[in-house]
Amino acid sequence: MSNSIYLVDNNALARLTRDQRSSRFFADFCRIPTDVLEEASGFPDIDQLRKVEYKTTVSVLERLIEVMKTVPSEDTELLDLYGNKGRADPVIVACALDAHADETATLLPQTIVIVTHDKAVRDKATEFGFIVETSEELAAAIDAT
Repeated sequence: MSNSIYLVDNNALARLTRDQRSSRFFADFCRIPTDVLEEASGFPDIDQLRKVEYKTTVSVLERLIEVMKTVPSEDTELLDLYGNKGRADPVIVACALDAHADETATLLPQTIVIVTHDKAVRDKATEFGFIVETSEELAAAIDAT
């Protein structure tokens, strides 16, 4: 059994097999932010993936403000609105902050892990103190169950 919650980015999601994405482990321990699900809308198993959605709530949006305050206005690595790139990236970190706040209020909190291959997301997640893994690391955890 895992003691982690995995927030999965689209670039990592695409590297997992359909069997891995439909596994019990994935259903129990993985969450996909709403904005990532929009990016993944072409996946053949999108209906199954929607069952593990980490919804964008008011709380997540408040955390997004925290994240964006740490991004210089000229920085286009994490989010490039003009280039239509990375819209979900800061939201993943905001979801991690939101999940972490929920977990710290529990007796046995789970570790929040962001699964991505995006350097800007990895850097921002690390800046906020989160563990970052690759899809290969998540796949190994899934396959070990």
